Amino acid sequence: MNKTPRKRSRGSGTYISQSYRTHGIVLRTYKLAEADRIIVILTADHGQIRAVAKGVRRTTSKFGSTLEPFMHTRLQLVPRRNMHMIVQTETIHPYGMMLTNDYDSFGAASAMVETAEQLTRDEDITGASQQYRLLHGAIAALARRAASPIMLLTSYLLRALAIAGWAPTFDECSKCGVEGRHNWLSVPLGGVVCDDCAPPQTPYATDDVVALLAALLAGDWKVVSQAEPAQTRQATSFVAQYLQYHLEKTLQSLSVMDQG
Repeated sequence: MNKTPRKRSRGSGTYISQSYRTHGIVLRTYKLAEADRIIVILTADHGQIRAVAKGVRRTTSKFGSTLEPFMHTRLQLVPRRNMHMIVQTETIHPYGMMLTNDYDSFGAASAMVETAEQLTRDEDITGASQQYRLLHGAIAALARRAASPIMLLTSYLLRALAIAGWAPTFDECSKCGVEGRHNWLSVPLGGVVCDDCAPPQTPYATDDVVALLAALLAGDWKVVSQAEPAQTRQATSFVAQYLQYHLEKTLQSLSVMDQG
């Protein structure tokens, strides 16, 4: 007598053998159905992943707080045709818990993860891996209060844009290439421009503002720490405009930069 093959359950060895492990920073979550969430994660080796966490919104969920924004989490996932499924998690660094009690740090972290989500939507795994390392370092610096949140955010944004191929120029004219200190800041042209290349109504920046922008891009925190509030405001304003120019959209989380 022929027997119908018994279907393997999702808890079988075959189901688990399809799984893979990675770790990453949680960028965003979306509600799904009554108790689930879609989790957007930037991983170290798989780029940006969107995965379903079943039952995560229940108070008895096994995931706990491991899938909250900013958390650095180790994950086990099972690939699916439409969206992967998270089956196990473990907290590596509880950045989410460390940042939520400080308004400025939380605002800066929110802008960082929103930017990272926008910059890692394609399938460039190498670029995403670099973006992951930069984001992890920036979130960790926020958590340990390494510098002011607004300065950490501004530096992160400049360096994230550089990885994406949009590095601004602060040591030569971004249009004609003439080296030296120039004082006109052009968002469309990608940095400072000389007197001859500056379009009408291009904003003027003092030497100190240009030096601050260069220091933020290079991570020269000694120079950054000496900046005056007026210099900080102009630098952060330029970076916010420059980011949104290249992303071609307005990021709501960047309102934190108005405090610069």
